[in-house]
Amino acid sequence: MTYRFSENDQFNFEILLALGSVWRRGADAGEVLSTAASVADGDGQAWFDAWLDLGRRVRMEAEECAAAGHPVSAREGWLRAAGYLGTAMVGVDAVPDAEKRAAEAFTEHRACLDRFLLALDPPAEPVSIPYEDTTLPGYLISPPGTDEPLPTLIANNGSDGPLSAAWTMLGAPAVERGYRVLLFDGPGQQSMLFERGVTFRPDWENVITPVVDFLLARVDVDPRRIALAGISQGGYWVPRALAFEHRLAAAVADPGVVRVAESWWQHLGPDLRELWECGDRDAFDAIIGEALEQNPALAATWRWRAKPYGVETPYDLLCEVSRYDLLTEVSRHELTRVVDHITTPLLITDPEGEHFWPGASEQLYDALSCPRELVRFTEEEGAHLHCEPLGRALFEERVFDWLDARLATAGTV
Repeated sequence: MTYRFSENDQFNFEILLALGSVWRRGADAGEVLSTAASVADGDGQAWFDAWLDLGRRVRMEAEECAAAGHPVSAREGWLRAAGYLGTAMVGVDAVPDAEKRAAEAFTEHRACLDRFLLALDPPAEPVSIPYEDTTLPGYLISPPGTDEPLPTLIANNGSDGPLSAAWTMLGAPAVERGYRVLLFDGPGQQSMLFERGVTFRPDWENVITPVVDFLLARVDVDPRRIALAGISQGGYWVPRALAFEHRLAAAVADPGVVRVAESWWQHLGPDLRELWECGDRDAFDAIIGEALEQNPALAATWRWRAKPYGVETPYDLLCEVSRYDLLTEVSRHELTRVVDHITTPLLITDPEGEHFWPGASEQLYDALSCPRELVRFTEEEGAHLHCEPLGRALFEERVFDWLDARLATAGTV
């Protein structure tokens, strides 16, 4: 990576994300850098403890500000605290009694996020979206001053990011531009995973269609101007949903993802991939198991990444992840790929130095026949790397100007 703050690649990326969230008041640069310096060696226990301590300290200050009658300081403190507590969670699988500590930290994180969202003007509306035999928890956030039908953005989070990150990366800029924004947890994401034990599913249209149904039932949502944007692994879920849900006016994939498993194979290497493809389950599991036993840091990262899929054994986990593929056939009878069914205009970001799915944005763009645009973000601009962590202003300018233009043709702005 261009910028190096930690020996651990995942932790280093989380630091970049935290620094980028400063643009939307999701962090303070000094707080991030001082904490990052204290855990530069990449130790998971130290990481969890340091970010947890910072989040708790900022939360306490926010509570004191609220009690003293300083609502703006309290609101901003709660958002920062939520972000730091969410960052702590990335290291929790390196901590003894990880499940218990994760539950505690997540509860604190979500309490801070709740306080922040309810302190907005107007306050966010907590919502429960009907989903199969349960509901998806979320928040509908609106700009001040109107109850009229407005364009609405569905913010689709990634595989393991906290909902506070979906707010700073997608929600805040959308509300500032006059959109309503729906933040929600889908299967395998945040509260659905940590509080209910519901894991990922590849057929994300069965998540987004109930979300669209929910929004279309509201009088404050313009039915012609509902957009969907996904970050990180949301770059797979968005186009997957678009192939079957055609009531959306526009969509964004940041970045494009064609095969989710590619982010795993580039770290495992071609020999292990060949072993897996040969179907040698026992040998594959033995090699991965030995590597994880010898490298506790790698084992903690593996557990963190695997947790939302709900599959423990390495061979079976890769089988499950491999189902997340946009080039698969919709059915054996049609012999058409998932991407062939997408008709919604789609913007795909293509950040230079993409390190999870390199080349996938261009691959998705080339596979599509719908109206689409590929938007490059470069190192020269300071907006490179996965999800453009330090290029948030430029991301907002290019992505939301495109959305504004698309939604303007779908209705009267």
